[in-house]
Amino acid sequence: MDRIRADISRDFQYVTLSHRWGEGEPSLRDIEGHTIYGMSIRGGFGKLQTFCRVALEWNYLWAWSDTCCIDKHSSAEVQETIGSMFAWYRQSALTIVYLSDVTDICSLGSSEWLRRGWTLQELLAPERVVFYTNTWSLYKNITSPNHKMDVVVLEEVEGVTGIERRFLKMFSPGLDDARLRLQWASTRTTTRAEDIAYSLFGIFNVHLPIMYGESSENALGRLLAEVVSQSGDISVLDW
Repeated sequence: MDRIRADISRDFQYVTLSHRWGEGEPSLRDIEGHTIYGMSIRGGFGKLQTFCRVALEWNYLWAWSDTCCIDKHSSAEVQETIGSMFAWYRQSALTIVYLSDVTDICSLGSSEWLRRGWTLQELLAPERVVFYTNTWSLYKNITSPNHKMDVVVLEEVEGVTGIERRFLKMFSPGLDDARLRLQWASTRTTTRAEDIAYSLFGIFNVHLPIMYGESSENALGRLLAEVVSQSGDISVLDW
């Protein structure tokens, strides 16, 4: 039985993609009923195809991308997805980070990926991460199976984000260091104002309704109220 469990666990491990959305990203409805490699390579389709190939090169058979693995026409699924996103990245065997604005001679610190709201949890949640440049080359040709353990990468990420490497190496969701976690997000931006709060739900391990259309102030207010209610730490009100 243990052998069966081990085989199933190995065969169903999956890789997640972390990236900045661009023009022409494929949706679930775009790819349903189609073979990935038989589709257009324009826009985000080419990125998705390369991601799947890279996942296979790392010997994984399953790959997950937020662009097309979520039915965004279903409000219930969007609600469930946002509540589960941290866990999906945490449980992945590997997260591949594609940096569309980093060339083979650029620094990781120059990427907008490190300045976006949703990518904060995509940085902290996975246990294993590898960074790829815009040519789908390993960042600085670092062949380590986990760039979160590479001294050069850690130094660059810590310098830009202000997140200590102990958190980068192993992060636990929850209410500890709540004020510090809010500070990590304070300089990041999101396309929709409310997402700056929603993107922190997994980091704090809180479960609240997603209400697109509310103001960012209201969304953050609900988050802060929940953090204070659960932790009793009022210092988060002065972050």
